[in-house]
Amino acid sequence: MITMLLAGKGFSRLLLSNAMIYLGVGYLLGPGGLGVVVLDPIRHVGLLAGATQIAVLISLFTVGLKMGSISLDDRRWILPLRLAFASMALTVGLIALVGVFGMGLSWGAAILLGGILAPTDPVLASGIQTSGGTAPDRLRFSLTGEGGLNDVSAFPFVLLGLGLLGKHELGEHALHWLAMDVLWSMGAGLCIGAAVATLIGKLVVRLRTRYHYVVELDEFLSLGLMAVAYGAAQICLASGFLSVFAAGLALQRVQEQPQRKKKRLVLQVGADEPPMALVSDPNSASADMSKAVQGFNEQLEKLAELVIVLLVGIIMPYAIHQIPRIHGIAWFIPLLFLGLRPLAVLLGMFGETNRDGMVWPQVMMISWFGIRGIGSVFYLMFAISHGINELLAQQLVALTLLTVVASILVHGVSVPVLMRWYMRLKASV
Repeated sequence: MITMLLAGKGFSRLLLSNAMIYLGVGYLLGPGGLGVVVLDPIRHVGLLAGATQIAVLISLFTVGLKMGSISLDDRRWILPLRLAFASMALTVGLIALVGVFGMGLSWGAAILLGGILAPTDPVLASGIQTSGGTAPDRLRFSLTGEGGLNDVSAFPFVLLGLGLLGKHELGEHALHWLAMDVLWSMGAGLCIGAAVATLIGKLVVRLRTRYHYVVELDEFLSLGLMAVAYGAAQICLASGFLSVFAAGLALQRVQEQPQRKKKRLVLQVGADEPPMALVSDPNSASADMSKAVQGFNEQLEKLAELVIVLLVGIIMPYAIHQIPRIHGIAWFIPLLFLGLRPLAVLLGMFGETNRDGMVWPQVMMISWFGIRGIGSVFYLMFAISHGINELLAQQLVALTLLTVVASILVHGVSVPVLMRWYMRLKASV
């Protein structure tokens, strides 16, 4: 951590992303290097599943906060929604076809592999995340929204794959899966998260502005709200991931009606009023609350990236040892990045380009920046924890971890270069 603090800028000049550094350190600490930490993704699945689940929740809440300032009826939402649902589903289908006809997997295993590898990752894509605001860059907004939403939309496909393997109930003609794991899970998760965040957010703002109470401990609000939104959804058999994402969206949109005849409080340098006076000002209390929670969550997200990528580096030797046993591993990852992802994006965005003025450089960048990461590792551990056979588990571990590592390396190097090119191109238009 201290090294990253002191030398982080130097690493970026060398085109080394933070994730690449963490990955190297993790590999050095693991059995591939010094052997200080030894983790087996099969035997230690509970630890790895818990850590990655927490990281995904932090990421989803942060993405919701960053995107919550854009009205839900704004047309800018169309593209991330199409990417997160249409393109993601197409990616699952394409990976499943490759898995069955190119790698010899069963349909259940192939769909499970598709559900694991289809979602993109907002944490490792920090270099292309939107910074929020009411006028975000469309490319950044779309990729950030896709990374947050497709962690949610991929889950039903993971359950479908497990169901076809006999590890999850699908019901007759998959009606139980469709009704509960898709329709109810997503609909109820969205409503629960939005309701929880709206009620708690309005309560906090009202207590601050009317009674000058609960003006501190925004960190507790952030962690508590994520926990309540996720827990309430899980109790109701709804999507906890979508609930947390919706909570971030809703909290950002909580507004307090300013009291009449009370002007906006503006503190001058040297003023006697304490800084927390802004926190209880009716004109800025809600914005201050959202900003404080978002700032804390962004720091949590950086720590989550550190922990999870370190763990990936530690267990990498396990995946490397499986390479000789995996048919098609040499061509699968390049095909995913250069063929399946671009094709799914183009099909999912069909008709969107001309109508909304998207230019081909943006389309190509969206196709390329399908960064795989923490969500894929969580779904992998989720599948293993459901008792899939050991041979399949070993195959999925190797395919998933090698894909994530390849993504960290190739996308980590290309993000700063391509984003600088994109900003110059945008400025010249």
